[in-house]
Amino acid sequence: MVPRTSRRNWPVTPEALYWGSKFLYERYQKPIYITENGMACHDTISLDGKVHDPNRIDFLARYLKKLKRATEEIDVRGYFQWSLMDNFEWGKGYAERFGIIYVDFETQERIWKDSAYWYRDLIEKNGEL
Repeated sequence: MVPRTSRRNWPVTPEALYWGSKFLYERYQKPIYITENGMACHDTISLDGKVHDPNRIDFLARYLKKLKRATEEIDVRGYFQWSLMDNFEWGKGYAERFGIIYVDFETQERIWKDSAYWYRDLIEKNGEL
């Protein structure tokens, strides 16, 4: 059984990032940029005032591990986490949260989720998981 996202119960399949980028590179011989990779979660502000999202951290770690494997074989030039902040999604409005920064849509307050701190640390270590 594989983990699943809150959005339509999609399966988490990190190997797709490896095989998909490898296939496209081998076919077109062009550098690869991953422009959107992320997941929707049921994020809430906890009693401690923080947003804990271990499932998003797990998701990102799994996918980035596979992307790192791909970089050892193909030319991957960029990766963009989807999304920096919670935002309006055309299909579900404000109901689902994709960002690593929690946005309180009533007050516009921003709260770094645990995944934002994790991602910051990952960047500081140049991608070493």
